[in-house]
Amino acid sequence: MTNDPNTITAAILVIGDEILSGRTKDKNIGTIADYLTAVGIDLREVRIVPDEPGAIVGAVNALRAAYTYLFTTGGIGPTHDDITADCIAQAFGVGIDVDPRARAMLLERHRPEDLNPARLRMARIPDGADLIANPISKAPGFRIGNVIVMAGVPAIMQAMLDAVGPTLPTGRRVLSETVEAGNVPEGTYAADLSEIAGRYADVSIGSYPSMTQAGFANRIVARGRDAGAVARARAEIEALVGRLRG
Repeated sequence: MTNDPNTITAAILVIGDEILSGRTKDKNIGTIADYLTAVGIDLREVRIVPDEPGAIVGAVNALRAAYTYLFTTGGIGPTHDDITADCIAQAFGVGIDVDPRARAMLLERHRPEDLNPARLRMARIPDGADLIANPISKAPGFRIGNVIVMAGVPAIMQAMLDAVGPTLPTGRRVLSETVEAGNVPEGTYAADLSEIAGRYADVSIGSYPSMTQAGFANRIVARGRDAGAVARARAEIEALVGRLRG
């Protein structure tokens, strides 16, 4: 698809040594991607960085400048390596401290005497940020500028995404059409498919092989915001596959 200046774009920044080591398997990227696709926001990039201030600040500043929204996950818990909030504050050049609003949210779950320094870390919010409700554990996420900061725990991330998502301006939905090419080899239709793609600059056309019990199966997907163009591209792809199946 062409780069439309009116398209709303996004990136995801996953923060955490445990993701890079393989100890924790990320489940949030797919969830966020599905949500963004459904509301018409183009996910353009995903990065994973360790729990290192320089890596986090550098990635935040690069991605928030490049895309309409930046979603981050991870690093807003109570332990010493949960440094995302501090890094976001550094990236924006603002202060950070215990936010009375966030502290009040924590008191919905914890007694005042149980708000030890570790738990209060989860109430430290960069100056000027808006809070994102967390109905599960109460510790909030936050939004500052175009950066949406969410937890890494999938259920909590989902709750935060559900809370903040409806507040975001969105774009036209991307339509998707799939043609099952079955066992027709990709090498057989690659050249013709390239010619079809060349005729539809506003449609993204991809070929996706998979392995089944019967062997390789290929699927061709056409995606775009112009329903007519997507439909015409699909018709040409179907005709191509039909000819090759003979």
